[in-house]
Amino acid sequence: KAAGGPRGAVLTRRGITLRVLLRDGLLEPARGVLSIYYLGKKFVGDLGADGTITWQETGQVFNSPSAWATHCKRLVNPAKKSGCGWASVRYKGQKLDQYKAAWLRKHQPNAPPAEERGCPSPCHPQSLASEGEEEEMPEEEEEEATREGRGAPAAEPAVAKKTEERSKKQQGKSLAEPVGADHPGKRLESKPRVPVRYCTLGTRDSARNPQTLVEVTSFAAINKFQPFNVAISTNVLLLLDFHSHLTRSEVVGYLGGRWDTNTQLLTVLRAFPCRTRLGDAEAAGAVEEEPHLFPSHPRPGPYYHGNPGVESKIAPFWVMPPPEQRPNDYGIPMDVEVAYIQDGFLTNDVLQEMTLLVEFYKGAPDLVKFQELWSQDQTYLDKLKGSLASRTPKDQSFAHVLEQIYGLLKLSG
Repeated sequence: KAAGGPRGAVLTRRGITLRVLLRDGLLEPARGVLSIYYLGKKFVGDLGADGTITWQETGQVFNSPSAWATHCKRLVNPAKKSGCGWASVRYKGQKLDQYKAAWLRKHQPNAPPAEERGCPSPCHPQSLASEGEEEEMPEEEEEEATREGRGAPAAEPAVAKKTEERSKKQQGKSLAEPVGADHPGKRLESKPRVPVRYCTLGTRDSARNPQTLVEVTSFAAINKFQPFNVAISTNVLLLLDFHSHLTRSEVVGYLGGRWDTNTQLLTVLRAFPCRTRLGDAEAAGAVEEEPHLFPSHPRPGPYYHGNPGVESKIAPFWVMPPPEQRPNDYGIPMDVEVAYIQDGFLTNDVLQEMTLLVEFYKGAPDLVKFQELWSQDQTYLDKLKGSLASRTPKDQSFAHVLEQIYGLLKLSG
């Protein structure tokens, strides 16, 4: 029967709509009661008395959860094909397909199980396609809130709290989780985070995961010129790259140098690696609050298979402040062109920092096992040496010291 048919009649799979749930009192129209969490972005919508959804950010109106979810998700990930709306959209923190299941239990207690009704997704056994919606394919993003470090809301507040606490603990541990490290020949990498576009961020939101990865923008794309010049010494790059290669965890550190107001030139001359782990609840907060940090790898670091060859790709960026008339906007991450200064020799401070880093990670569970194979014919140590080669001074007087450090790495695991 159609959605407006007799209440006792058996509805088809496409018959249960927001209008049905509103009519029978499972939902109530209100502002801001609908939400979507996807890849670090939160969307908020109003539920109308006629079953339509109004997206608060733009005022656009959608006729179904699937239409709204698909639109929002494509803003973040243009390759997204479907929104899986009933499993993605939440009403007061609870997924809509749970309200649909509650309607079925109340009005059609003798209805066949979900799989016999042709459930479109084995991941969501209570999901039902609704009127005006296309069949939706299973997808893995529905628990993005949990994977992004947020507990997915549940029916019971106590359950939600436990889920949130558990996901926070998992987030703290995830940096040290071994990913393929115990299998020689298997590249060391984790599932890459998908960056979101700056245009989807909107104004500052305390609910947003601070670890959200945002695509960088070129100055040319916004018809601007880079307002300053940047130069980085090869010794700095060598130390950054060395630090990043040591561990499966993300690393950070400080950069130091000088600023010339006449030439608008920023010269980076020193790197100060932080010998701490971001998963350390006591130390990480203080480290992450500081400005001018270098993060090692928003993608899976120097062992990311997307890098051509063994050399790490180092991509500096600058966060351009929002315009004065919109102070609550996020800053725009801008891709920065850099000139490189070739150092003539390795300084003692660089060698000392490298030695201290080896000592810090020595015997740690997240230390890379350099004697194992990174590829079919190269060990992780070969990969490290190859990446550092272009950043090593031509003066070979320190070559024996580097070999001593490499020898320590072999023993440290």
